[in-house]
Amino acid sequence: MGIFQIKNLANGKIFIGRGLNVEGKINSAKFQLEQGSHPNSEMQNDFKQHGAKNFSFEVLDFLDPIKDDLDYDYAEDLVLLEEMWLEKLDPYGEKGYN
Repeated sequence: MGIFQIKNLANGKIFIGRGLNVEGKINSAKFQLEQGSHPNSEMQNDFKQHGAKNFSFEVLDFLDPIKDDLDYDYAEDLVLLEEMWLEKLDPYGEKGYN
């Protein structure tokens, strides 16, 4: 579980996302971009224009599970963690894709 970033190395724009399976979310985003089907059309257009070599994918933060409570729902915790990263990196307008 965690927060990930997709960065366009050509223009510095970033996208911040979250996932219960953060590595799976990154792989899904890569696949969608490569297939031309990513829902973020601005990022998709930049990916097409600049190519895969100009994009990096990384995990910014992990959310460790609470070992004592197997039924705990982490969705809200992930939203809060994502909001913290969005506030910190401000990936909007000229700076990002969010």
